[in-house]
Amino acid sequence: MEKSLQQQASDCLRIVIYGPESTGKTTLAKALAKEYQTQWVPEFARAYLQQKWDDTQEVCNKEDLLQIVKGQLAAENQALTTAKGLLFCDTNVLVTQVWSETHFEGYCDPKIRTCADTFHYDHYLLTDIDVPWKADDLRDRPQERKTMFDAFKALLVEKKVSYTLITGATEARMVQAKNAINNLK
Repeated sequence: MEKSLQQQASDCLRIVIYGPESTGKTTLAKALAKEYQTQWVPEFARAYLQQKWDDTQEVCNKEDLLQIVKGQLAAENQALTTAKGLLFCDTNVLVTQVWSETHFEGYCDPKIRTCADTFHYDHYLLTDIDVPWKADDLRDRPQERKTMFDAFKALLVEKKVSYTLITGATEARMVQAKNAINNLK
């Protein structure tokens, strides 16, 4: 596998905040990093695609997806150098796989699928759609939240990875997330 697609080894527990758009992933990732006094990895795709939109008024295409995986992984590998026992990832390659498959009629770049099969994360926090959807330049499927949530959950089940469903308001979500994380330690 090419160097830009290699996950750095670490003793940190990698926790992915995972789910469809506008489900509070960034809010939860920031709060958990603060709570545990460690690092969190922002969603690379947000900055990348916002810049693309601002420059050209174009949305994500198939060619962007591998660059998004590479950028997210580079940010994750960098954050591991200063993380303290836990690393909170506001998205990962599985998010990119789901997004690709739902937006491009089942298509996902084979390199992305390989990464999804080989990268290791210790636990996923699956954020529910029970919070209000907020529009922005990049969010595109407010009427398909349930369909998107089901696709995200189905991939976790297919991959047989450890996850916890996170529901409710911000405070309830923090309690659920902390319980899941503390059970991993």
